[in-house]
Amino acid sequence: MKRGMWYATGAYIAWGFLPVFWKSLHGIPALEILSHRVAWGLVVALVLLAVRGRQPWIGAVVHNRRTMLTFVATAALLSLNWFVYIWAVNAGYIVETSLGYFINPLVNVLLGRIFLNERLRTGQAVAIAIAFAGVLYLTVQYGALPWIALVLAGSFAGYGLLRKTAALGSLEGFTLETMLLFLPALGYLLYREAQGVGAFGHAGLGTTLLLMCAGVVTAVPLLLFAAGARRISFTLVGILQYIAPTIQFLLGVLVYGEHLDMSRLIGFMIIWAALAVYTLEGLRYAGGAARLRAAGEKA
Repeated sequence: MKRGMWYATGAYIAWGFLPVFWKSLHGIPALEILSHRVAWGLVVALVLLAVRGRQPWIGAVVHNRRTMLTFVATAALLSLNWFVYIWAVNAGYIVETSLGYFINPLVNVLLGRIFLNERLRTGQAVAIAIAFAGVLYLTVQYGALPWIALVLAGSFAGYGLLRKTAALGSLEGFTLETMLLFLPALGYLLYREAQGVGAFGHAGLGTTLLLMCAGVVTAVPLLLFAAGARRISFTLVGILQYIAPTIQFLLGVLVYGEHLDMSRLIGFMIIWAALAVYTLEGLRYAGGAARLRAAGEKA
């Protein structure tokens, strides 16, 4: 379990510091960065599949209409999430991206209730209500929905919901998603090159190497998370997941100097209160379930 905790922690720390990587490419359009992320992500995934010696699986998947439709949907949600995140980071909205990942666990619970008919415990319902109040407060204060946070939370929660019922493992699923996105991504990169405005190979060796590394910074945290999640409890995963948005929030405020006035901070504090209720309720529920299992084993 200790090794699993370190794997999962490493994944969330890597995700937390990801804005630093995208900021280093701030002079490049978000869609071009996204296209490189897809293209090089596929390269990394194919290399990892070859190293692991996985048996052929793509043929069976291609002929399974339901699986293919599921992964077309997950690929679309993933690309939307990636694009909005990259754009928001380089447009100076790191703090709002952190809000999206703070509320993501609560959106997961809500979607589970709506689409999977999972029972909503009282503490979870209270946490969702408090979070809704926080989003409403921020909307009233700024006169507009915090759409970046909502798109990030909604797209990632929807992605998780679909992947929960998908037939492929983590690496195979990621490979198929990047395969589905590869041709549009390559087409856009070739278009940029034909227009003479593509960054790859023209914006300096450092930038070219960073674009190539986009696949690595995408795949490595995913693999660390997959390895860690298999070894630790879901409750511990739920606690560790706040590492990434906390780092993002601190980066936005302390490193990149994004504006955070008192009214906005109050909105965040309402969201944090919702997360505290959600986390404590989850710990209490997990503890009760463990005691029941122990009592059953003794009996």
